[in-house]
Amino acid sequence: MSHLASQSPTSPSTSPASAMTADAIQAAATTSSAALSFLPDDQVRYPQADEEGYFGGFGGRYVPETVIPALQELEAGFSDAVSDPAFVGHLDGLLRDYVGRPSPLYRADRLAAASGLGAVYLKREDLNHTGAHKINNALGQCLLAQRMGKNRVIAETGAGQHGVATATAAALLGMECAVYMGTEDIKRQALNVYKMRLLGAEVVPVSDGGGTLANAVTAALRAWVACVEETFYVMGSAVGPHPYPSIVRHFQSVIGEEMIASIEHDPDVPFPDAVVACVGGGSNAIGTFAPFVAHCDRAHLPLLIGAEAAGLGVDSGKTGASITKGTPGVLHGFYSYLLQDEIGNPLEAYSISAGLDYPGVGPEHAYYHDQGIVRYVPVTDDEALEAFLLCTRSEGIIPAIESAHALAVLPALGRELGSGAVVFLTVSGRGDKDMDIVRERHLGE
Repeated sequence: MSHLASQSPTSPSTSPASAMTADAIQAAATTSSAALSFLPDDQVRYPQADEEGYFGGFGGRYVPETVIPALQELEAGFSDAVSDPAFVGHLDGLLRDYVGRPSPLYRADRLAAASGLGAVYLKREDLNHTGAHKINNALGQCLLAQRMGKNRVIAETGAGQHGVATATAAALLGMECAVYMGTEDIKRQALNVYKMRLLGAEVVPVSDGGGTLANAVTAALRAWVACVEETFYVMGSAVGPHPYPSIVRHFQSVIGEEMIASIEHDPDVPFPDAVVACVGGGSNAIGTFAPFVAHCDRAHLPLLIGAEAAGLGVDSGKTGASITKGTPGVLHGFYSYLLQDEIGNPLEAYSISAGLDYPGVGPEHAYYHDQGIVRYVPVTDDEALEAFLLCTRSEGIIPAIESAHALAVLPALGRELGSGAVVFLTVSGRGDKDMDIVRERHLGE
């Protein structure tokens, strides 16, 4: 089944996820994955935003009236494209032959043993062309832009992976590209800045505020509003005004769809007890979680865990844990959990990871949190670096620091679920871009 054709509209589910108990895990071991897990294809339903763009109470379009027509045009163009077999086939072909999909679901036995788990399967998004999950969405949106007659794209980036992915897709399709990036992140991610420029993109420095991802999003949105007629904004995360969260989720859902296909078609791949991904704005995580929410019988939905950036600690004043520490408010055109002061001004987020230091989280994640569908846990810089080193030395896989936040959850899951538990985890990107950061910390020396 094409991942683009699988997302049927419906109202958001309100059934909470249930973590499997030790007895349930033992029972699952004697039951086939097919019997345990997935609904028939005609019953698969992805949560959908309502007509106003809300998942429950989160989302919406908090933008100037002058921007509404452009968002409506985008919504109509997206709906038309994903209903067109020619568009679906073109994208699926590029994902296969250009990106290298499906990405492997690799059994990491030494990592599992070190974490006290029965099995850990790593979804290797780090092996995609450009080195991260971001290409899934950037390629889809650039094809959509081209279909809508817009040959100039702009994007924001923090860690640089979305910027590189957008610049890559633009080069492939012969499009003009500008990427907005905070000055602090330009320093932290110099290699990706060079890659973007090499690919022909203009990198626009953003010095406002702390010079990080949130400031880059603000600048990119401002630039897009000024030229909506001829420019397409390639949003990198599952944030922004409707329909952007739904568009990003749609193109990233290939991650979870491939996990599910592995379970269904490979008898050696078991049904997981837990599924883990890191969460900043939330694109790789929503692409991991939403397919399980759509495909699973609620009684057998695995424990879904999103690892967000605690920075120096959730109470330190230097954190990016928007769900753990935040409150509902408006940021960048949508309503969700965010880090804000007492009068609603966004606070500066912090994380060692440039891709996770965003002060908000996508509206579908906020909805999943409030409904108990996903558990969100904070992970500090030090915990992420420890997990980074463990994965590197136990499996020979150098993950992005963003992904290391998800890896840091594994030992706690071993203690909670027991030594027989099976965990799937999305490695959202590779760690080449983070070498300067870990070298400065003398990690492994």
